[in-house]
Amino acid sequence: MKNRSLSFWLFLTPVILGLGIVVVIPFIYGLFYSFTDWNGITANNFLGFENYIRLFQEDEFMNSIWFTIKFAVVTVLLLNVFGLGLALLVTRNMKSNNLMRTIFFMPNLIGGLILGFIWQFIFISVFGDVAGLTGIEGLSGWLSTTGTGFWGLVILTAWQMAGYIMIIYIAYLENVPKELIEASKIDGASALQRFKNVIFPLVAPAFTVSMFLTLSMSFKIYDQNLSLTAGGPFNSTQMVAMEIVRTAFSDREMAYAQAKAVIFFLIVAVIALTQVYYNKKREVDV
Repeated sequence: MKNRSLSFWLFLTPVILGLGIVVVIPFIYGLFYSFTDWNGITANNFLGFENYIRLFQEDEFMNSIWFTIKFAVVTVLLLNVFGLGLALLVTRNMKSNNLMRTIFFMPNLIGGLILGFIWQFIFISVFGDVAGLTGIEGLSGWLSTTGTGFWGLVILTAWQMAGYIMIIYIAYLENVPKELIEASKIDGASALQRFKNVIFPLVAPAFTVSMFLTLSMSFKIYDQNLSLTAGGPFNSTQMVAMEIVRTAFSDREMAYAQAKAVIFFLIVAVIALTQVYYNKKREVDV
């Protein structure tokens, strides 16, 4: 670091300033305000850990955390399975590879709010019409229960993000040496054996990156949740981000919402960094 030139620090300074102004300083202020009675404008009293004690006693907040964790677990599994599957499909020697990559990636370009309203129409109107024509009762009343609302969010997120995760896996799959694949074929390895013993170890870093991105994204979802279910019925499909926003702007308890945000940050950071640590160890072992 001491040998870095002046130009290096000049180019790095805007990034450091931006990070400090946009991330570090607001985080420090938010952490301080979580211990006060801040109303969005002033903080008159220092409350200590009162906000934190209160949030752990609130059923709605704890339910939203549990719902978000379940959603994150299912979504991470599906996104990585679908993303890797699509990547394996579009890296085969086919003329339509580029077209298929474009089609699979396109949902990621649509905004979360718009996607939520599109899938709300599909789940309610289209599924309802299909249920009326076929008599399949399970398709009617989607998003009206906690279970169907949960799977509605999972389907929406998987459809939107699978193409994005596919791109990450493609980048690693295309760097797998062709000579190793050919050698395994000559040795008589089946397609499953080639994937398990040759391809998988070489794309292991992609799992680390993809799991980190899908974990953090799954925990922080807000706009899809707002437009698809709005937390209903009775806030049973309300994820943590939406619960924090409602506490801050509907209940107008800014300091209390900030305390929830701090706990939420710690949960996401611990889970994400833990999986990165274990995945990095697995890469070494592989």
